[in-house]
Amino acid sequence: MTVLQAIVLGITQGLTEFAPVSSSGHLILVPWLFGWRILEDPALNKTFDVALHLGTLVGAAAYFRADLARYVGAFLRSLARRRVDGADERIAWALVVGTVPGAIAGATLEGPIQEHLGAPLLIAAMLVVFGVVLVVVDRRAPSRRSVESVSIRDGAVLGLAQAVALQPGVSRSGITIAAGRLLGLDREAAARASFLLSLPIIAGAGLYKGLEVLRDGFPAGMGSAFVAGVAASAASGFLVIWFLLSYLRRHAFTAFLWYRVAVAAVVVVAIATGARGAAV
Repeated sequence: MTVLQAIVLGITQGLTEFAPVSSSGHLILVPWLFGWRILEDPALNKTFDVALHLGTLVGAAAYFRADLARYVGAFLRSLARRRVDGADERIAWALVVGTVPGAIAGATLEGPIQEHLGAPLLIAAMLVVFGVVLVVVDRRAPSRRSVESVSIRDGAVLGLAQAVALQPGVSRSGITIAAGRLLGLDREAAARASFLLSLPIIAGAGLYKGLEVLRDGFPAGMGSAFVAGVAASAASGFLVIWFLLSYLRRHAFTAFLWYRVAVAAVVVVAIATGARGAAV
């Protein structure tokens, strides 16, 4: 893997982790479309995936640093008093509860998903189907609630939705934003709740996979590529959060649906013409 490839994949991860277009799907499709060999090396692929998620975690934590400090403090106060008071403590517990379904699903289903559910055509289908779901839900759902109204029950619903996104092509942010809209959150509130909920799951997944990397060893000669990928992922992740929270105050998700359809069309054409094989 070259430094340029690492930067491209880092930017891909940072942009698509928070935009409702599926980061896991893009991290499979981009090297597949360009014919890069990283997908043929499971050890390198796993290690680089950990590094890229660390980058997006850094970028998101930098953006939400004030929120994180507030909610961590609220969670600790709630534990100390053994009760939940106020919006900050409710949101803190919602984030904790919302992390559980994704963590359980990720720990138990990661292997089968990687082995059987990463085919480009399946990813293309999921991009289209769940892009339509997001737009239809967004158009029909009410916008009556702000992020301060998020309850612990809401956190559980968002967490269950987040677990579905283990399938590449679904999009973690897309499905959790759709769930938030179904709960009556406005677009910005649903996106903010989705982004905040991503932090503990990204951190947990990074720690889980990072322990495997420490056990298996770091790939030799890849230091500069990894640094470049992490930096690109962190910077692009920070910027896309800033952009999306502003964009969604005034716009719907239609543009993301058309993007997902376009990517799916590229995949179908690439396979139909024989430019790329149907398997990664």
